[in-house]
Amino acid sequence: MKTTIKLAVASALVAAASSAQAGITIPAGDWTLDIGGVVNAYYTTTSYSGDAGAGTAALGLGNGNGSSQNNITTGLLPNYLSVSGKTRQNDLDVGFTISMNPGASSNNAGNQNNDLANGGRAENRQAFLTFGDKSWGSIKLGKDLGIYASDAILNDMTLLGVGAGAGNLSGNTTTLGRIGSGFMYADWKSQVAYSSPNWNGFSFTAGVTQGWNLTAGGFGGVTSNDRSGAQSAYEAKASYEWAGDVSGKVWTSGISQKVAGLSGAAGSDRATAMDIGANVNVAGFGLTGYYGQGDGIGQTFQLNGGYDAAGKSRDSDQWYLQGTYTLPGVGTKLGVSYGESTLDGNSGDTFSEVQDSMVTVGAYHPLTKHLNLVAEYSESEREVSNRAAADADGKAKTISLGAILFF
Repeated sequence: MKTTIKLAVASALVAAASSAQAGITIPAGDWTLDIGGVVNAYYTTTSYSGDAGAGTAALGLGNGNGSSQNNITTGLLPNYLSVSGKTRQNDLDVGFTISMNPGASSNNAGNQNNDLANGGRAENRQAFLTFGDKSWGSIKLGKDLGIYASDAILNDMTLLGVGAGAGNLSGNTTTLGRIGSGFMYADWKSQVAYSSPNWNGFSFTAGVTQGWNLTAGGFGGVTSNDRSGAQSAYEAKASYEWAGDVSGKVWTSGISQKVAGLSGAAGSDRATAMDIGANVNVAGFGLTGYYGQGDGIGQTFQLNGGYDAAGKSRDSDQWYLQGTYTLPGVGTKLGVSYGESTLDGNSGDTFSEVQDSMVTVGAYHPLTKHLNLVAEYSESEREVSNRAAADADGKAKTISLGAILFF
């Protein structure tokens, strides 16, 4: 059952069409079409405590002591409808994937427009084609999950649940899960990427992805904005995976992007980041460890707050540890995880450090082959260490109950 869930999650996120991951398979002439997806919704209740302002409100953590909010929302995974196709032509494996991703929450009476301010949002996260051969690998062109830090989110247990952001992301397509409190968001990017064959468990991917532009904001500096005028980003990852009584995977990835339009004499810089992670499973137990660090890459979202107002890069790092156990016979997975993301202030910043952390305890029960019941408790915290003013601290405690269906 754990294998079925893992394959379904991977299929929903990266739409790797294969017979083992097929949803609804339809022969269509030379093509084989695969229709699959995810439907999920959770009842959440979030209580807040701590200081307002000073950066704590950015994650919905500064709403005042004793305040609370209840929502019915999508979890970290959006609702997902994916159509993939594959065929073999001229000694090439050719394929495509297109997806639609509506949310499961609303926040404005009588208005269901596709924008967050008016009560709803929908995304189109994937639209790409692939071609290649198992002898030499494959090429991908189009929009898909980014390369850097992608394994961090794919191994996060809150992928089946809610994690952080249930209170302040009402009406969005997803919550945050552990994004920004343990790893950087890989995001969904236009890209041209090459993936190698699998050589006895070892494989790698390298590509050019659409970079982000910058605008004012982001912890008093600059933050990622639209893509106009942005420079290309270069991303790569490598992994080794093995099976047996003790199975697992180790991986590493990196990203580099030239950042233009900064203040100061240079006017440009290069944001970089690297990470390393591992997942090991034995006798129902699973352990995941992850660490990443960057220069100019920012926190939570790529380039968010990575540079101060003077155009000087800021250092950041993120890590998480996760342990799970699957109960024999019933298949229920119990898990606990803790992670932190830290952004260091420069000498000219009013803060010395911004740290986001989260502890999550969860239970994920396969009620049927495709339907899973989920119960989670997450406690998120933002701590802002200020130089001249008092430090600020905000907390959000979230209980979520719901279900997620894969098909």
